[in-house]
Amino acid sequence: MANPIALPLYEKIPRKNTLQRLFDILIFFLLLSLLIYRFLFLKNHGLTWLLAFLCESWFTFTWALVISTKWNPVDYKTHPDRLLQRVPELPSVDMFVTTADPVLEPPIITVNTVLSLLAIDYPAHKLACYVSDDGCSPITYYSLVEASKFAKLWVPFCKKYNIHVRAPFRYFSSNPQTFGGSSSDFQQEWKRMKDEYERLSHKIEDAVQKSVPSDFTGDFAEFSNTERKNHPAIIKVIWENKTSLLDELSHLVYISREKRPNHPHHYKAGAMNVLARVSGLMTNAPYMLNVDCDMFVNNPKTALHAMCPLLDSKSENKIAFSQFPQVFYGGLKDDPYGNQLVVLFKYMGHGLAGLQGPFYGGTGCFHSRKVIYGLSPDDVDSVNEKMANNILSNFGSSKELIKSGANALKGKTDPPSNLSNSIQASYQVGWKYGSTVEDVHTGLMIHKRGWRSALLSPNPPAFLGCAPSGGPSAATQQKRWATGLLEILFSKSCPIFATLFGELQFRQCLAYLWILMWGLRFIPELCYAALPAYCLITNSHFLPKVQEPALYVLAAIFIIYNVYTLSEYLRSGQSVQAWWNNQRMSRINTTNAWLFGFLSVIFKLLGISETVFEVTQKDQSSDDASDAEAGRFTFNESPIFLPGTTILVVHLTALVVSLLKLQPPARDGHGSGLGEVFCSVYLVLCFWPFLKGLFGKGRHGIPSSTICKSTALALLFVYFCRRATIG
Repeated sequence: MANPIALPLYEKIPRKNTLQRLFDILIFFLLLSLLIYRFLFLKNHGLTWLLAFLCESWFTFTWALVISTKWNPVDYKTHPDRLLQRVPELPSVDMFVTTADPVLEPPIITVNTVLSLLAIDYPAHKLACYVSDDGCSPITYYSLVEASKFAKLWVPFCKKYNIHVRAPFRYFSSNPQTFGGSSSDFQQEWKRMKDEYERLSHKIEDAVQKSVPSDFTGDFAEFSNTERKNHPAIIKVIWENKTSLLDELSHLVYISREKRPNHPHHYKAGAMNVLARVSGLMTNAPYMLNVDCDMFVNNPKTALHAMCPLLDSKSENKIAFSQFPQVFYGGLKDDPYGNQLVVLFKYMGHGLAGLQGPFYGGTGCFHSRKVIYGLSPDDVDSVNEKMANNILSNFGSSKELIKSGANALKGKTDPPSNLSNSIQASYQVGWKYGSTVEDVHTGLMIHKRGWRSALLSPNPPAFLGCAPSGGPSAATQQKRWATGLLEILFSKSCPIFATLFGELQFRQCLAYLWILMWGLRFIPELCYAALPAYCLITNSHFLPKVQEPALYVLAAIFIIYNVYTLSEYLRSGQSVQAWWNNQRMSRINTTNAWLFGFLSVIFKLLGISETVFEVTQKDQSSDDASDAEAGRFTFNESPIFLPGTTILVVHLTALVVSLLKLQPPARDGHGSGLGEVFCSVYLVLCFWPFLKGLFGKGRHGIPSSTICKSTALALLFVYFCRRATIG
């Protein structure tokens, strides 16, 4: 029998993907052949042919980036049982939870995430949970105080009966036999726990209804006369594990960082850096976990899985962070908003794992503190005084903070004996500023220094969260992503510079370019979407004619690509409807949310306005996936739905013009044909939710103001088409 000390803590297992590679290459060569054909006959055709050539060149380039990213997929297999045998004393972990708005992110959701973290299978005296409340809400603080009382019952119950799902709202929504046992003692304790949790929920709900939990005296005095964006720092130790006992409750600390109206606070990145600084003074754990307030622990051994690649001797000086994929609970059936990311993580995520590692996803990630502080892989074993001073020069003037930073860089943990004594000292290290997607930005800078990362997908999933469950929320999320990604692309942090002047690997650079250019994709997609309508109205063409061989190349690309992507969804356990929903949402997001993300960045670069971090709605009710109304697309007055509505109206107009033969005579005898009609019908199908929205009412209907503006823009498009024909 093998010596467990000699066995690795994790394994990287390459996936077999020969067939997928063949399809990837086939599609790429078909795209190349189409480009060559268009280029050779460029002089024989007009503007539409040139525009199609430029758009298809972009699609080919993007597909090349996809192929490079997916080419070497790997799976990480971790062995937490070996970890427990090999590491006599597990390292400490500081756990960060971020919330920003008690209305969009209800306190009961944050409470469940915190309770699941406090109950994980890890020595309690090695854990500390810090909650950052950017909303400076006394209700959130009150909820955490009440949750800490419940946690003293909940955590022992979970560990006594080895409960797998340790977020109470999720656990109690199931039958008790599902996640525990059937003994009479268990049944009695289960009922008691459920009653206690319902009591906790009612207390929090009552506090939310009253808007304030108390009269701002005693423990709540700091919240009096505070405004959300104008208040001093509030740091309160809700619970402290003074005895350092294994079965005691872990530290729980509430933080609402200082905010002033004219001082930039850098959104989530600023909150994360405050968490890093405060925790550095209080507990200074060598590893840090960060989760969004809605991402509860679904696998109690998550921390042990994360430590395997971080502590393995062969990778301790190579792997900077362990990233778990985002998985969502109670998702709407067939993913109507295309935001559950199942296929994206399975194929692109594991492809990244075979390169320098996955992107930092902003939640469900375990970081090494010394890496966050700026250490490079080559310097881990030899942190000299000059190097440490260079890094610590970014820590400001706090002697306590500099001391904790120095200890972290040297791998030492020397927390104070009393957490409360460290509060006063906790007033750019770590998370990077300048982008609304601070996670990708920070991960890119870590990879730039030569670090690698690991993608871990244990069974059951480590964390579960809730995906936006409405059109406006999904669009807001997509806009924020596109905005932040473009901010990175157009900055000195561009991955091209990271490869030329840093340690970012070339193919990892290509992978970063693939995601960072999401916000630019609206240009070719919008242009390509306009071509069929333009050709139908002007009786011209942008597709090869039936007698031209290139038409069969186009048909082959369309068929093979759709069959290929459908097979990916089916192999991932998704339905045909889920595949189609993601296809159409790709068109909708690109031409709507990503367009506005691009405009936000352009306005920022021109100095007209600054980008804004928009918080998305979190809602536990999305767990009810059987609701007939849940999957219906919703709209609001936001201009973000204007481009999509305009595209739909334009194509409906073009189809009517073609059907009624209202087109002018074709110039060269080759007018529009069935190909252009097919493309136009396909786009109408992609924007089917918008078509239903034209006739819908309430939140399921497109506002009349948006319809009027879209109609005006569509008529303007038709007018220019007619002018082009006359010209």
